[in-house]
Amino acid sequence: MSSNFHQVVSPTHLQQLLSADLNRVSVLNFWAEWAEPCKQMNEVVLALAQKYPAVLFLQIEAESQSDISESFDIESVPTIIILRGHTLLQRISGADASALTSAVGKFASAPSQVQPQSKTNGLPAKAPESETPDQLENRMRSIMSQSKVVLFMKGNPDEPKCGFSRKIVGLLKDQKVEFSSFDILRDEPVRQGLKKLNNWPTFPQLIIDGELVGGLDIVQEMVENGELADMTKA
Repeated sequence: MSSNFHQVVSPTHLQQLLSADLNRVSVLNFWAEWAEPCKQMNEVVLALAQKYPAVLFLQIEAESQSDISESFDIESVPTIIILRGHTLLQRISGADASALTSAVGKFASAPSQVQPQSKTNGLPAKAPESETPDQLENRMRSIMSQSKVVLFMKGNPDEPKCGFSRKIVGLLKDQKVEFSSFDILRDEPVRQGLKKLNNWPTFPQLIIDGELVGGLDIVQEMVENGELADMTKA
């Protein structure tokens, strides 16, 4: 099997693969055994992995890796997520082999010229009629600055709704970091808006002093090198 083609077996495995090279283009293929359209896309992904050795191709079984699927808001299979590092480049829903082939060719060949996008699986929920885009951004920035450390997560610290959120809460508590939290499942405009505002496609998102620090894997690295303790000092 090609060294750039992997079956993801856990959230930690995914984090290790993505973090190995944050400038590398990665193709995440969310699939399921029972879904017939996935068989075609699996074959296309394998062929592309052989054609583009510099691109990382990751097979993620959507149901057995439900924490990962929840983190990327996967609602149907097949779904393809294309990243550079942690930046969302494109999202492809359904068995669209031509769109995938075109996208991989484009991103693999022109890494410095690609503008990140924030595409979702369908249209994002609209903000209330009374809230303009500027008002939404102001509200998000206000939440991001409500305390020194703010965690945007699925659920709340007492009842996390996904594995990534559960783990990052555990890390923060173990490090005795005081933080406030915001449940993005209760506010769809904020959930979608933060992906664009922070140029970060997944949750949880940790904010320190009003600025995005990163997700679970970044926070784990910061714990290990002592940077988190330095940044969260009062």
